[in-house]
Amino acid sequence: MVNEIFHSIQGESTQAGRPCVFVRLTGCDLRCSWCDTEYAFHEGTKREIADVVAEVERYDCDLVEITGGEPLLQPRVHDLVAALLDRGKAVMIETGGHRDVSNVDPRVRRIVDVKTPSSKEVARNRFANFPLLRDTDELKFVIEDRADFDWAVATIREHELEPRCPILLSPVHGRMDATTLAQWLLESGVRARVQLQLHKLLWPSALRGV
Repeated sequence: MVNEIFHSIQGESTQAGRPCVFVRLTGCDLRCSWCDTEYAFHEGTKREIADVVAEVERYDCDLVEITGGEPLLQPRVHDLVAALLDRGKAVMIETGGHRDVSNVDPRVRRIVDVKTPSSKEVARNRFANFPLLRDTDELKFVIEDRADFDWAVATIREHELEPRCPILLSPVHGRMDATTLAQWLLESGVRARVQLQLHKLLWPSALRGV
């Protein structure tokens, strides 16, 4: 099931600022307290992979992100990824961090969200994914308050995540002051980066398609 396909600026990740085609799949088995894509829980249309690939290829863009919802809930996501890779696309998958990422094609950049306490889904984290991470993958911690930040720092250090891949700390839009988060990061000495949701700064009134 596909919720939406759109062409926009990559707002997050180390690829922020690049044009990107997004394929948002339907369905999620998490209910994060600060989720901004609740419309993807149920809305969507069943589509053939060839049809999805054809729509992606209508845009002159080599970067594609598969997102959700939770894209790894759909077994055929791997067929979609393979079809896009076969056409020379650079593919990213953003996953909630509670699903096994071991069977994702190794050519894919996996963005793994690590759920902090404020999400109300911290117990769902699959820490077994951490040893599977490569330097081409990314970890994202969404931060709402100081408790989230302290938990993220403790998790990064306990699992020795800094050498594995880029680590992104993303303030909850409208709830966490980015300057404060930046100051905490400077004081902590953790090798991570503050990530702003660029698409929300570029199109502040848009709720979909960015």
